Amino acid sequence: MTVPGRRALNALGAALCAALLGYAWYAQSVLRLEPCPLCIFQRIGIACTGVAFLLAAVLRPRGWGRTAWTVLILAGALGTAAVAARHLWIQHLPPGSVPSCSATLDYMFEVFPFTDVIRKVLTGSGECARVTWTFLSLSMPAWVLIAAAGLGALGICAGVRRSA
Repeated sequence: MTVPGRRALNALGAALCAALLGYAWYAQSVLRLEPCPLCIFQRIGIACTGVAFLLAAVLRPRGWGRTAWTVLILAGALGTAAVAARHLWIQHLPPGSVPSCSATLDYMFEVFPFTDVIRKVLTGSGECARVTWTFLSLSMPAWVLIAAAGLGALGICAGVRRSA
């Protein structure tokens, strides 16, 4: 059995990110699960990670370039994991301590400066605390956290591979 090279592992990472985003689209469009702002930020993180994986697969960097792409992939995965962990924390707050629901993300971007929107979203709100979907007793942010950790590990494996 041959061990896959960097290019194959990076392509696999890009495909996994595309599959995660595809399921997010399915959950929103078909299952009618409306994403909260933290869900949208997790999608952005997965998309950025997927683009980094794809570019690393296509460009086939060597030397310091390989390290740079590995760091970008890991940064995307860690950022996504951090947002998912924050989302999980909000979902597990006692009922009375969850902040009230906020305005939509589109409205906040129209009214507030970018940094204020980021701060408000990461604070979380009532819609972020609702668990509307589970699989094996884990909510969507828990699965995103697991997926982001796996994607980060895959990115490291691809980055340390000697063979292209």
